[in-house]
Amino acid sequence: MANGNDANQRSGVHYFAQGWQLIQLPGIRRFVIVPLLVNILLMGGAFIWLFRQLGQWIPGLMALVPGWLQWLSYLLWPVAVLSVVLVFSYLFSTIANWIAAPFCGLLAEQLEAKLTGLPLPDSGWTGLIKDLPRILKREWQKLVWYFPRALSLLLLYFIPGVGQTLAPVLWFLFSAWMMCIQYCDYPFDNHKVSFTRMRSALSQHKTENMQFGALVSLFTLVPLLNLVIMPVAVCGATAMWVDRYRQSLSGSRSE
Repeated sequence: MANGNDANQRSGVHYFAQGWQLIQLPGIRRFVIVPLLVNILLMGGAFIWLFRQLGQWIPGLMALVPGWLQWLSYLLWPVAVLSVVLVFSYLFSTIANWIAAPFCGLLAEQLEAKLTGLPLPDSGWTGLIKDLPRILKREWQKLVWYFPRALSLLLLYFIPGVGQTLAPVLWFLFSAWMMCIQYCDYPFDNHKVSFTRMRSALSQHKTENMQFGALVSLFTLVPLLNLVIMPVAVCGATAMWVDRYRQSLSGSRSE
């Protein structure tokens, strides 16, 4: 476990790479299984369906481009494809996270105990069942915070020309931030740190945390790798919590 100064100098890339190592730790692998299965079944099936639909959706999006911009269609077409994939991948990763949230919290809990040697109170399967209502309430909080912001960005796509060029960039940045919030939330919530307090803490290292979220977002788009990204992201975020936030925030309580 790093001291505070060392942790503050570590990038989001470091914690993302560390996540790939941590899922292989003895004693941790069995807690990776359920989030992994949820992601494989839901994301795998969803992307197969999506790629079958793109041939119908993309012409519809391109029809929104005004005639005077048609000469840019060869550039806007890949942007439109990327936009649909970004929106779709985050939508289904959100659904997968709802389903797997209790097990992701358990994975974060067990990994933190492994990294610190200090198990949490009410840890294990009994604690998981006890905390299930709180965990689902927390997922609802994230959705309520996310939805109006995501809707505003989606509406940009319907502004001819501007929407097809600006919206994908803004959506990627927003997805990077939301992915950081989504996966960091598991260790924070295990310590009952409020959602508002967590976002405030993450904002203090926003550049580094956006790096972490951006890598998670990118790997969510990569076939096969996106099937294992959920437990990797949970482990990386938990390592970040232990190094950077645990000492100052572990005594906080939810609102």
